[in-house]
Amino acid sequence: MTGLDPLTWAVVLMLLGCALVVLEVFIPSGGILGILSGFAVIGSIVFAFQSDTTSGLLFIICALLAVPAILALAFKVWPHTPMGKAFLGELPSEEEVKSIDQRRELVGRFGVAKSLMLPSGVVLVDGQRLDAISQGDAIEAGEPVVVVEVRGNRVLVRRADPDEASQTPVDQQDVMSRPLDELGLEEFDDRLE
Repeated sequence: MTGLDPLTWAVVLMLLGCALVVLEVFIPSGGILGILSGFAVIGSIVFAFQSDTTSGLLFIICALLAVPAILALAFKVWPHTPMGKAFLGELPSEEEVKSIDQRRELVGRFGVAKSLMLPSGVVLVDGQRLDAISQGDAIEAGEPVVVVEVRGNRVLVRRADPDEASQTPVDQQDVMSRPLDELGLEEFDDRLE
């Protein structure tokens, strides 16, 4: 009975090494399967060189290309397996991952400066008090502003043009300058005795 030739052993050991690399990803073995995989791939190269030098070099190239490719493929598939799902939990959907910053919806909206802006201050836009930065020159308290841009955690505003100022909602204008009947307050008729 004759044994297998060295090239056949090289192919068998290379396939075994690749299979052990995949198992190392899916089965936590503390690195034992990875070490066995390394020995199998090295043994494959040794047997290939026993066959001839060209086969040995071909198996080195195969090991350098196939093993990382199979490892990457295993890591790509792993999160979708039951063990990967148990280990990582459910992967979030694309909508869950998107950052939600409601301030970005304020771009183009009108508001009122609530403090002197040199260049930073407080503005009231859509009923929200926001820390903002003036895009240009100083803005006095009570002047109408327009939200120009939101950069990170900064809201940039500019002074609204006179025709834009007329578009500022009444509820955002200065409360102290509005008549009592617009605020929904009744006059105090009752005298305290």
